[in-house]
Amino acid sequence: MIQIKDTLVSLDLIERYFVCDLDACLGQCCVDGDAGAPLAPGEAEKIKEVLPLVENELAPRALEEICREGASYIDPDGDEVTQIVDGRDCVYTCYAPGGKCLCALERAFREGRIPDVKPISCRLYPVRVKEYSGFTAVNLHRWKICHPAETLGRKLGIRAYQFLKGPLIARFGQEWYDELALAADEYLKQFPTK
Repeated sequence: MIQIKDTLVSLDLIERYFVCDLDACLGQCCVDGDAGAPLAPGEAEKIKEVLPLVENELAPRALEEICREGASYIDPDGDEVTQIVDGRDCVYTCYAPGGKCLCALERAFREGRIPDVKPISCRLYPVRVKEYSGFTAVNLHRWKICHPAETLGRKLGIRAYQFLKGPLIARFGQEWYDELALAADEYLKQFPTK
């Protein structure tokens, strides 16, 4: 672990190569799992505001779930998360030709139809952030569906912290990221990884 301000950062974030390879994984992180995406305070309200602008892109079962249960729920750990369908698919998923899973919120943002309301936990993935008393843990979640991302990252020579620069800055700030990048450079000089 490396300490950056009040965070403890897993060395995996520095050592591991990572670049999302959507053509290989087809966006499985949005449809596999046992809970929805964690939501930061206020994110559910922002999503509800733009929901009418994306609802025609959601699956009918997803809309039914949102109407019946709401846009989010509290999971067994006490965290607010996005609603899911059939115990797995995020309600905000939509599909492109070939079965590629996309985020309706992100697509609408990229098309200029809504502000950026995609949950920060989704933008940060595979980074997972956990708040503790006195510090925040920043870990890299390793999952078999992300093996293509590790392969592509290695091929391109891009580490996870570099690939996730934008979301990390959005969550922790530019100064925090600059400190992380400097610490990563120093660490990799001392402990180069293959």
